[in-house]
Amino acid sequence: MTAVNKPFETPRFNDDARSPQARRLTLKQRLAAAFRLFARYGYDEGVAGHITARDPERPDHFWVNPFGMYFGHIKVSDLLLVDGDGEVVKGRARVNRAAFAIHSQVHAARPDVIAAAHSHSMYGRTFSTLGKKLDPLTQDACAFYEDHGLFDDYTGVVLETSEGARIAEALGDRKAVILRNHGLLTVGKTVDAAAFWFISMDRCCQSQLMAEAAGTPTLIGPDNAKKTARQVGGDGAGWLSFQPLFAKITAEEPDLLE
Repeated sequence: MTAVNKPFETPRFNDDARSPQARRLTLKQRLAAAFRLFARYGYDEGVAGHITARDPERPDHFWVNPFGMYFGHIKVSDLLLVDGDGEVVKGRARVNRAAFAIHSQVHAARPDVIAAAHSHSMYGRTFSTLGKKLDPLTQDACAFYEDHGLFDDYTGVVLETSEGARIAEALGDRKAVILRNHGLLTVGKTVDAAAFWFISMDRCCQSQLMAEAAGTPTLIGPDNAKKTARQVGGDGAGWLSFQPLFAKITAEEPDLLE
């Protein structure tokens, strides 16, 4: 019997005995599904936003969305493989310069991270203007308790890797960072976790904005917030929470797997 408070462990499909080709296909299917879900959640404004996934064989290469392509149209076959210099080595489209500037530095600083997600979601970018971290107002928000950072600066569109390195530093060893006056960035040991944490974090931003607009919210105490974070904030919990979303989007939009 599983202990009630035992954190869920992430299935090891990223480093199991399957061939690199099989692991790569799984990775790209999850990545394409994440983009379709981001489109459904409204994280698809203009050309902003990117999710990356480290290649199983080449750790300094990552898969990313084509620059300027609508998230809701992305298929597995559309994804680009980018090397450590920002050059597209597989695919026929351009890569978003900001995607490389940010994600290359996050992946370099965090070898444990497989995927990173960033977009200009409405509630994430609105909350980011407050220049503060999320409070433990709800069980869901506790997943980020003492596990997200704040990049307390804004100097314009991130086009240089030096700025990406500063963001990576603000992220530290945590799973998310709020970029002041910009938006959110989340990471995970799977694409599934990184994508789910972004969706959940944006919802938590919305919840806190609503609560503070209505009055003075009651915070969950530190001890219970820490306990809840251990229960719901692990990478396995993020992976598990993504599975119903993956099942739904692939059933309704199976072309994304092409």
